[in-house]
Formats: sequence, C-alpha cells, structure tokens
Amino acid sequence: MGKIKRHLQVKSFAAIAYNDQINLESVLSIIQNLFGKIDKQSAVYDYKSFTNYYTPEMGVNLKKLFISFEQLIAPESLPDLKIKSNNLEIKYKKSGKRVFNIDPGYLTQAKVVLATTKDYSHRLYLGQGIYGDLHLYFSNKSLQAQSWTYPDYKQELAVNFFNELRQIYNTQLGEMFLSDKNNVV
Repeated sequence: MGKIKRHLQVKSFAAIAYNDQINLESVLSIIQNLFGKIDKQSAVYDYKSFTNYYTPEMGVNLKKLFISFEQLIAPESLPDLKIKSNNLEIKYKKSGKRVFNIDPGYLTQAKVVLATTKDYSHRLYLGQGIYGDLHLYFSNKSLQAQSWTYPDYKQELAVNFFNELRQIYNTQLGEMFLSDKNNVV
C-alpha cells in the first residue's frame, strides 16, 4: 500500500486570448489584481492561425499569450481559478460578447494541466463543474504533446515557455525546501 502524502504546490499560469480592440496591459493588470503578481510572460502570437473557435464571439484578429504567477498554489485550487477567470470574462463583456478568454492551469515537474468546463474522455472531474485536462507531459528533457493537445500548445513558443516555466518552478521548489530545512529545530 502506498503512503498518502500531500501534493507539492504547483506553478499556476493562464493563457489569454483577446481581440485587438482591447488594451492588453489593462487586462494583465486586472488579472494580476485577481490572481497575483505575474512573473513570466510569453511573446504575443496570432491566435487566429491556430483556431477560429472564438471568432464568432471575439472577432477575427485574435492574439494570445501565456503568463505565469509568482505565488505557488495548491493544485486543488484550480477549479477556483477557473471560476474566477470565467467571472472576469463575464464582467468585461461588451455587447454581450467576451473580449478576452482566460484559461488557467498549472505546471508541475511532470505535466501541464488546463482547467476546463467541458468534459471529455481524457479529462478528470475536479469539482465545482471544472475538469482537468492533462495537456503536456515531461519526457526526454522537454514537455511533450498529447494527441489531444491544442495546436498552439504544440508550437515552439509554447513548449519553450513551459520548459522555462518548469525551470522557474524547480528553483522555487528548491528555495521552499531550503527554507523549510532551515526552519527545522
């Protein structure tokens, strides 16, 4: 029988898709006020070349980027992040349509998990109407895609972002371990 132990804290991130009519810095400021200090940001890329899923609601000139948050979190708080991000999207709708989409997730040493409201065969129910999607996994010194991984998460920009984020996360875990070790009497 395996010993039950508490999961390490995880590195939270968000993917933000937005139309070119909004001020990205304003959106990032709003998100940072809700989720905490942003410590890493990817380059912005044209999202329209990967999907037109959001076009009817958000328009044709969609951009996207990834951000991560400084503070590590408990993995079981992912449903709360998704609910907060959905509420934020609703709050800033214009003419009944979203102007940005926020997809939160977390990274561990082994994987990248996205939060979603949509059930599917490879998604596990986390509670509160939210599912976890195991989107990337670490193998052969890099994050690898699943057969269901979204196309923009397979691109070099995304893989590099999450590999670099994994290095930041590992450093944070090391600092936490050293801090805990130094506090032992």
